[in-house]
Amino acid sequence: MYIGIAGNIGSGKTTLTEMLAEHYQWEPRYETVVDNPYMDDYYKDLHRWSFALEVFFLKERFKDVLQISESENNIIQDRTLHEGVFVFAANNYAQGNISDRDFETYMELYEIMVEKVKLPDLMIYLRSSVPHLVENIQKRGRVYEQKIPIEYLQGLNDRYDDFIRNKYKGKVLVIDVDKLDYKTRPEDLKLITDQIDSVLSI
Repeated sequence: MYIGIAGNIGSGKTTLTEMLAEHYQWEPRYETVVDNPYMDDYYKDLHRWSFALEVFFLKERFKDVLQISESENNIIQDRTLHEGVFVFAANNYAQGNISDRDFETYMELYEIMVEKVKLPDLMIYLRSSVPHLVENIQKRGRVYEQKIPIEYLQGLNDRYDDFIRNKYKGKVLVIDVDKLDYKTRPEDLKLITDQIDSVLSI
């Protein structure tokens, strides 16, 4: 089984991935963020570094999904190949941070890759308001994230909603997380696992 966790920056993906992996004894796979060599430069100059950053993420996510396809374990993945393309890269392109030529090259790479991989058995989308995202980003204190513009987060939120509603073809479970605190309240985690159990017939 292959489960994907989707959601904006600060929506709680990594925390939920950890907790669900422990609850179900699934193998967790995490996004390469801290080790991304372009991250600091990207937040200093979005226009200069967006294409390089997105290609790096595309490469890493493709490597992950190839490994997942070859694994016999049940796997839960923190952010997927597809939202990286249709949310983050598309947002950078729409904001003029990636040129037409570079985006065309990027999408050609994705189309080649997507022919080789399968969709997750379930995509869990953590839907969050921008104020909730900002609060979580401030709490975790990553220096490079503190300068993220509100408009950037809102643009990502809009694209996530469009991705889930109109572009993603697989099975989706949408969870509104603004009023949940599954890290400290077991009853909130149970609300989520009950929904997962129902969708997957566990």
